[in-house]
Amino acid sequence: MPSPRQEKVLLVVALLLPTVVTLAYFKLVASASPAVQQGVYGVGKAVQFLLPVVWVFGVLRRRPRWSWGSGGDALVGVLFGVAVLLVTWFGYSGLAGAEFMADATTQVREKVASLGIDRPLAFALVGTFYAAVHSLLEEYYWRWFVFGRLRDHLPLGWAVAVSSVGFMLHHVLVLATYFSHVPLVAVLLSLCVAVGGGFWAWLYHRSRSLLGPWLGHLLVDTAIFAVGYRIVFAG
Repeated sequence: MPSPRQEKVLLVVALLLPTVVTLAYFKLVASASPAVQQGVYGVGKAVQFLLPVVWVFGVLRRRPRWSWGSGGDALVGVLFGVAVLLVTWFGYSGLAGAEFMADATTQVREKVASLGIDRPLAFALVGTFYAAVHSLLEEYYWRWFVFGRLRDHLPLGWAVAVSSVGFMLHHVLVLATYFSHVPLVAVLLSLCVAVGGGFWAWLYHRSRSLLGPWLGHLLVDTAIFAVGYRIVFAG
């Protein structure tokens, strides 16, 4: 079994690794070809999502069991996701013509083109993957693994807070890129990410299931890519 010090090192690595991965593919190779960017992304994400498997199955030698939770808890996750989806969609509709959105729109279009997904079908496929698959992987990583391990070492409130800040950090890099001209917007949106992470951690703790958090996360990512589609293809 790992020592308490090894557990602490593992938790620090787990909290910061997604930010390092995002820094690598989103910033450091931003001017490289789409193939290089996608390759760095794939390798980084593979390392990130394999870390819990190696630690839990290989080091701790545990065999976790999947739980569906209750229908009520799943409904709570869906309702949260629907609320965020509506706020995101209509919030963008109201702000799309604002002056501060012009630079962000340009940044989004340039990033989509640099990744080679500036065709409607390619963008839709990536959006579907993120909403359906990547959201589940993030819930497995952030709620089941990071929050779950923190909960073993910290009071519940601190475990929720620390895991939510870690979840927010890699989003800060993305938001700071798109809204570098209006830092306050980047800060506010980053805090919204932390609130979402905190809610999903609470829901996971309550339900002991990833189903509700995943369904909510799926709907939030759907909203983000729906708005992205409007920005890139609908003018």
